[in-house]
Amino acid sequence: MSVIYNKNAPKKATNVTVNADLLKKAKEYKINISKNFEVFLSELVREKEKELWLKKNEKAIAKQNKRVEKYGSFSDGIRRF
Repeated sequence: MSVIYNKNAPKKATNVTVNADLLKKAKEYKINISKNFEVFLSELVREKEKELWLKKNEKAIAKQNKRVEKYGSFSDGIRRF
């Protein structure tokens, strides 16, 4: 999987608003809120970048799919599945 951000970049403090009960429970379970927020946020960023890439390349993907429909894939004669 490609890297979507610099994992060595310095940390930056920020403010977020969180449901008080959820925050209390997370602290009770000793959940590392910063680490898990970063993991979840990176997943959201990756998904957004995927959507943007697909939109940007939509015409080329459609063109390639038509070409494969018409002519087949280069490996059609050698693959075993």
